[in-house]
Amino acid sequence: MKWLLKRLLAGLATILVVLVGAGALLTYQYSGTPGEGAASQGSDAAWVGSWEDTEALEELLGTGGVNTLYVYAGEVAGDGGVERVQGTGDLLAWLETEFPEVRALAWLRHVESGSSLVRDRFDADARAALAPRIAEVGADGFAGVHLDIRPVTVNDPSLPALMETVREELGAEQVLSVRAHHVELVPGGRVPSFVVGGEEKYWSKGYLERVTEHADEVVLPGVDAGMPVARMYGGFMVRQVTESVTALRTREDVTVRFGVPAYSSERWGPATGHETALTAIAAVRLGVSRAQVPDTMTLGVALYLVDEAEPEDLTAYRTAWLAP
Repeated sequence: MKWLLKRLLAGLATILVVLVGAGALLTYQYSGTPGEGAASQGSDAAWVGSWEDTEALEELLGTGGVNTLYVYAGEVAGDGGVERVQGTGDLLAWLETEFPEVRALAWLRHVESGSSLVRDRFDADARAALAPRIAEVGADGFAGVHLDIRPVTVNDPSLPALMETVREELGAEQVLSVRAHHVELVPGGRVPSFVVGGEEKYWSKGYLERVTEHADEVVLPGVDAGMPVARMYGGFMVRQVTESVTALRTREDVTVRFGVPAYSSERWGPATGHETALTAIAAVRLGVSRAQVPDTMTLGVALYLVDEAEPEDLTAYRTAWLAP
């Protein structure tokens, strides 16, 4: 028993050392001064969950930095069905009148609890039914679609296959955007998280590239990072920028955005006090400064969600990203 106890304590000590080391490295990432060019390129975005009150949305769009909105348009079912949200036409009409230069994409969600190494997220029948339905929603006054499907296990072939089929259904003129998972910080780093949490939280760089092969736009989430303190969250976001740029650097004419937390409702995800818009934007600026961004790639941020944003979130966007 003493031998076993010693082995267990040694194992725990090793894990503790690794965690402390990883924390120190992430904290170090969130340091330094960003370059002058690490700012908005006028290709930012925002998620819109509701549109009864457009005051915050009007304030954000009035800055001129946001050219794309992900408008909540429905839920995707595992069997290939789509449950539409009513009333999106009201927002689209308002946008056409007030901000005709802003594109609206139909934000379609499929969020489950848990993911499997043996069961694909969508089988062949579901994909065949789903792709034309997604395209139909996207063509209903929108400029395209934004897919938010999670969690999906690395090497699940169904999501890349669905993306390819949706691309064919949409045609060349419609925009295809996808919300990715976090990119693992080091190769194989996703495995412990999967074992402990029972679902995929991270994607490998290879799977990120595979899923987004047919996408025009990719969004890396800036929420639910699971970091215990603000500086580690900042370092985490810096790494999200550098790792995703590395993964997608061979793509041509792709837009990559990084999520900026600005929601309070648990409906959209867990909220933590240290995941703030200001920290996320500061980290994105550091990441952009360090990543070797190819000329064919456009980088931006995406506010999540504008209708729940607090005044300090909009202030952070204006002062730390638009005009830093």
